Amino acid sequence: MQGQSRDSLAAARDALAALTDLPGTDLTALSDDLDAVARLLGAGTSLRRLLTDPARDGAKRAELATALLGGKIGGPAADLVAGVVRGRWSQPRDLADAVADLAAEAELALAERAGALDAVEDDLFRFGRILAAEPELASALSERIPVEQRTALVDSLLAGKANPSAVRLIHRLTANPRGRSVTAGVDELSRVAAARRHSITALVKAVVPLTEAQRSRLTAILTRHYGRDVRLNVELDGALVGGLTIRIGDDVIDGSLSGHLAEAARQFAG
Repeated sequence: MQGQSRDSLAAARDALAALTDLPGTDLTALSDDLDAVARLLGAGTSLRRLLTDPARDGAKRAELATALLGGKIGGPAADLVAGVVRGRWSQPRDLADAVADLAAEAELALAERAGALDAVEDDLFRFGRILAAEPELASALSERIPVEQRTALVDSLLAGKANPSAVRLIHRLTANPRGRSVTAGVDELSRVAAARRHSITALVKAVVPLTEAQRSRLTAILTRHYGRDVRLNVELDGALVGGLTIRIGDDVIDGSLSGHLAEAARQFAG
């Protein structure tokens, strides 16, 4: 993706990270809902154009998406898609591709929550090697046979032998290859899974939005400290008064003014 689409996808990924970091989010439902929307957009040229029309205000596009999807998918997915539609897209097709990418990332977040991300990455890598060695199989899975047969073929190869999240990702890829070969699609999923496995998410709460320079500086500091790539998920919290707090797993770094005041009060009371 280029230009506006790349920026809009980055914002959508931040919004998705905020959802997947919430313990109460049903990641299975979120991933399934996003995949359903991706298929709808992939098949609907007119709908894609309508939802990416630059002549229509972003809020109006979001309202239209909400009206179309209301009651058909869960609230978290509907809200996320509305936000995605509000962004600017260089090409209508980029919108469908972005939602499909978000569905895959939500599935990987589910695997990560279950402690199975390594297994999913391994399963995707192994399946990619099978496809590379069996061009007839790869061709059959790349739209040469009906979707139902593709799904059955994947099940015959992987059912009971691969992590359920890996199987779901491959099912979706074979059902909606988005103009790519299945081999290329599996390789891309393997890359995304590997990148996620080597990164961690920092939940940052601040009084005001961070500038790009502040985000870059904070990301660099945390990456050096933890020795892994760090993704920032920034939330605004006026109760902090000033400064910010950072949570990474069980680690909490409290640099907020309210935190300092609370600590001062505890010491005074002691």
